[in-house]
Amino acid sequence: MESSACPFCHLSVPSSELQWHANSHFENEDEEVKDLELVNQIQIASSSGSTDVDSISSLIALQTRSNFYHVKDSLISLLRNCLEQETQHNSSVTILSGYVDHFQSLPSVDVGWGCGWRNIQMLSSHLLAHRQEARQVLFGGSGFVPDIAFLQRWLEIAWERGFDPPGAQHFNYKIYGSNHRIGTTECASLFRSFGLRARVVDFGLKESQPFYLSVPGSTLGQPVMKRNAIQVSGPMDRYVHQQQGSKKQKHSCESLDNGRSGNSKGKSEGPHILVDWVWNYFSDKWLTISGSSRVVISDKAPLYFQHDGHSRTIVGIQVKHQQNGMHQFNLLILDPSDGTIALERSLKKNVGWQKLIKRGVHTLNKPQYQLCYIDPGIASGEELKQLKTINSIFIKL
Repeated sequence: MESSACPFCHLSVPSSELQWHANSHFENEDEEVKDLELVNQIQIASSSGSTDVDSISSLIALQTRSNFYHVKDSLISLLRNCLEQETQHNSSVTILSGYVDHFQSLPSVDVGWGCGWRNIQMLSSHLLAHRQEARQVLFGGSGFVPDIAFLQRWLEIAWERGFDPPGAQHFNYKIYGSNHRIGTTECASLFRSFGLRARVVDFGLKESQPFYLSVPGSTLGQPVMKRNAIQVSGPMDRYVHQQQGSKKQKHSCESLDNGRSGNSKGKSEGPHILVDWVWNYFSDKWLTISGSSRVVISDKAPLYFQHDGHSRTIVGIQVKHQQNGMHQFNLLILDPSDGTIALERSLKKNVGWQKLIKRGVHTLNKPQYQLCYIDPGIASGEELKQLKTINSIFIKL
């Protein structure tokens, strides 16, 4: 398919869609807010906040839809087709989240710093498509994913309303118009400010427990602003808390990563703990590893997946049954640094997509990881006040 570069954002798009894409930069997305209840849904009670109803109402009216390359047949549907073809040649079970749009970092816009915002956009696209309660409150009920600048303003509003004070202080309560990198706690703060039950999980070495990845750019051994200790509140929190002392099954793992295969024999079992957690999250303990080959769509939202220096979105997990009785796991990941058109092309041709999406256990070689997941429902009252403090679960790798 012949492609051309957009003269405004330089994104490569099919030539047949170039005019539509270019014109979209000038579409007027401004809409008058007709229902003040939309404002009230995001008007968080705070004795010290300075944001008023009028400023939030103006933000709702002025925010613009993020420009991205829309995959007509849906990336998740294309991925499912490729995975189902794989089951004809091996014994495997795969769990995928539902619909997700891929948002790539653009060279002239956010390359080098925007991955966190792009992953928030991916999660938002899923929530808007699959959770009616989230669609009613996210971004003032606009029904679309805003561009990065307006996401930055929404995060500032969250801080002004008292969500995540340490994070707000780190950025001096200002992030709009900047190219500051953000992390998992900023993702959680933004979603929590709309009443969504965003939870944070830290994975790391025992000695790193006092040094959570709570502030972007933090590394092992560098003290950062620490959030509150473990609290068991959501359904996945209860699972994590119960699993911390449990014994993990050994896995032999081999997968593709940028064209290289490898295995984790002889290495620490730490990465398997993270993979086990992801499997149990998507399966919700109702789907077993054993059984006939299949691809299942879960009702779970994707996961915001952070390590020092970069973040990605986990949209599923695959386990292959090997002849020796061992299990080989692959995380299925969408990376903002990959081009959406390249992803679409590889999935449609069923060629090379494994290098872009599959990540085996042997690739999980960072000392710390952090995940954000979103439980169903909308918090209110006392629960909403409690969400202003970012509590994380720490799991030893």
